Amino acid sequence: MPPASGPVLFSRYAYPPNRLGLCGPDDARSLRDAGVAADDREVRELARGFEGAFPYLQLIAGQGSVPDPLDPRVVESYWLGGGLAARVGPRALHRSVDDRFRKRVKKPDWAWLDMAVRGGSHPIHAFHVLEIYPRAGLMRGGEAAGAVLDTMDSCRIRWATVLSVEGERLMVRAPRLEMRDGLLRIGAPQVETVSGWVDDGGALGGVAPGDRVSLHWGWACDRLTDRQLRRLTAWTRAALDVANRAI
Repeated sequence: MPPASGPVLFSRYAYPPNRLGLCGPDDARSLRDAGVAADDREVRELARGFEGAFPYLQLIAGQGSVPDPLDPRVVESYWLGGGLAARVGPRALHRSVDDRFRKRVKKPDWAWLDMAVRGGSHPIHAFHVLEIYPRAGLMRGGEAAGAVLDTMDSCRIRWATVLSVEGERLMVRAPRLEMRDGLLRIGAPQVETVSGWVDDGGALGGVAPGDRVSLHWGWACDRLTDRQLRRLTAWTRAALDVANRAI
């Protein structure tokens, strides 16, 4: 099965929160259709409506001298970590975060974010979920700690092992985020059922028990190669380390 184009790959990760009304334009059906489409022109326009993700794609592309923010290397780097995102220096990231978020947060929150950015952060989705989102996103005042943790865990890109496949539903085993001794950690794997993209080859083009997949808001987004799995786990843990140093 050939790899997905950048826009199609973006739609597979962006659709799950978009269908819940959490981010992006009000056109979830187009994003879902694009997840299995060969023609990705419509996604290019929709992607610009993701005010959280698209500026990161532009930053990664610009710093990596890649003309297309939806180049598959840029898209994969943002969602999974590593790759071109590793080339974005702290000054460039700090300028971007300052421009986008400083006016939206209180001074103590900005001091926390400033520390996190200077502590080695990179413009990947895990950074936004673990470091930006709690301070400048939707999870503000009034939410119980447990609800905030559940939201962060649903929003971060997780990794999972497929146990069984039933149509477009997958039973998987995936680790969950937890708070222990005042620090965020990756906890023990738990069994859960998620939805998956379905095309002519079945769920995710024919995913099978034992395969590793990425998860976002209750959806299996893509099958992970060994290299991609190593990147996702390593960069998620690195983002957790930075977030914990700033707590």
